[in-house]
Amino acid sequence: MSFYWGALAAAICSSLVGQVLLKAGAEALSGASFLAQMLRWQTMLGLCFYGLGALLYIMALRRIPMSVALPCTAASYVLIAAIGWYFFGETMGAQKIAAITLIAAGVALLATA
Repeated sequence: MSFYWGALAAAICSSLVGQVLLKAGAEALSGASFLAQMLRWQTMLGLCFYGLGALLYIMALRRIPMSVALPCTAASYVLIAAIGWYFFGETMGAQKIAAITLIAAGVALLATA
């Protein structure tokens, strides 16, 4: 069973890297055309990481119930908010911190159920 939990963790990490790369590609060409943004290396690599994440998620679903696996992917919300704040200068107010704390607690509770 631990192999499948590892696949789920890798799927979450892969999707997280994909999100960061898509954001980097979007910020680099904020005024450019959609096609130009799609052809940036960050965007293309980000889409590849999303695809890898999907494949790993499918592997995890072979043994982990979907009612557990899908909510566990919310762990990426916690990490991506911190990355967005640190690398992209996104705001992190009290309401957002409280919401992220609730998400983290929910994921932890679900993962131990």
